[in-house]
Amino acid sequence: MVARIAELDAMEILDSRGNPTVRVSLGLDDGTRSTAAVPSGASTGAHEAHELRDGDPERYGGKGVLRAVENVIRVIGPAVKGMDPAQQNEIDRLMIDLDGTEDKSRLGANAILGVSMAIARAAAKTASLPLYRYLRKSQSYRMPVPMMNVINGGAHADNSLDFQEFMLVPHGAATFAESLRYGAETFHALKTLLGKRGYATNVGDEGGFAPKLRSNEQACELIGEAIKAADLIAGSDVAIALDPAASSFAVTDGYALAKSGAGVKSTEQMIDLYRDWIKKYPVISIEDGLGENDWDGFSALTTSIGDRVQIVGDDLYVTNSEFIRRGISSNVTNAVLIKLNQIGTITETIEAIELCRSAGWRFIISHRSGETEDTFIADFSVAMGGAQIKTGSLCRSERTAKYNRLLEIERELGPTAVFKSPFD
Repeated sequence: MVARIAELDAMEILDSRGNPTVRVSLGLDDGTRSTAAVPSGASTGAHEAHELRDGDPERYGGKGVLRAVENVIRVIGPAVKGMDPAQQNEIDRLMIDLDGTEDKSRLGANAILGVSMAIARAAAKTASLPLYRYLRKSQSYRMPVPMMNVINGGAHADNSLDFQEFMLVPHGAATFAESLRYGAETFHALKTLLGKRGYATNVGDEGGFAPKLRSNEQACELIGEAIKAADLIAGSDVAIALDPAASSFAVTDGYALAKSGAGVKSTEQMIDLYRDWIKKYPVISIEDGLGENDWDGFSALTTSIGDRVQIVGDDLYVTNSEFIRRGISSNVTNAVLIKLNQIGTITETIEAIELCRSAGWRFIISHRSGETEDTFIADFSVAMGGAQIKTGSLCRSERTAKYNRLLEIERELGPTAVFKSPFD
């Protein structure tokens, strides 16, 4: 007999920044239970699906999510009761219709996504499959190369760096486990190096160090030194990825690098900066190098250096198929960052990924700065086979939980696990 949804519950919990978020609990009539916790972003695109918060200044400074919780219990719960959790597409579409807005602002993308994730988990359990196998059945699975945020700036740290993320990409390893080791050893070498230079080793929202450096460029220099100190080869063993999150410092006449005191740069000057950096440092990926409205600038950036590095759109696309189609038609980037909570359902997220596949573009499964211990994206990244994941630094348990889950998956897969750099 097919198990059916018997009950749907939700509660307000805290994310890794101490802000409220939604956790959904689902029960089937055969006794199966599943849960899912929804992440939250700090650096968000203007067109992301709406994260519903209460706006009550008496609770959590207005950031409470009791309205979203009630929408799960009072609106979505009765509508999906009795449905088969294997009907992911139908349930996701039902919730989209129940909401009835373009940005999921009535029920909240945080409410809808929590249910969507819990549905998938419940269906995997009834099929007696690990989540990644349930999401995509295959003879072999590709483990993702991690992109590890080890120096934080921008909206993620109170320091002198305009650029939001400086990441390690340990793509030269033979396995995911070895890749994780490369990253961890470089992370600790970087901590030692920063300490010796007199820089603070406190960490930002995603677990990366947040030193007050003299320039954005110095972050690349220090990472290069740390890779060498870890007895690894910069470029071939471990490369660098950047996420400037340029929308956060975009102004009317260009890009104001105010935190570092580097002045205002035009789009052309930003492209020149990136062109110079990829010559000097082993940078292989640049995410949100320009602002979310600078489509022409992104096209120029991709034309200029897209044959040598991965040009990733995040705020530009917000995991929305409509924007991704526009990007593909105009060759705006060559890769897309994929975040479940930017669009709000698993079905729509997979549709966005399939668009990337059809265009021959790379895609990266990503966390958010406000995370939980939920490891859904680890399984999701393996199931989707995109070979790249962003889930933060090498400390803070909400980040390492995803890495540890990937270690479990690789061990379970044994010799059928594939680990291959997408940059080769």
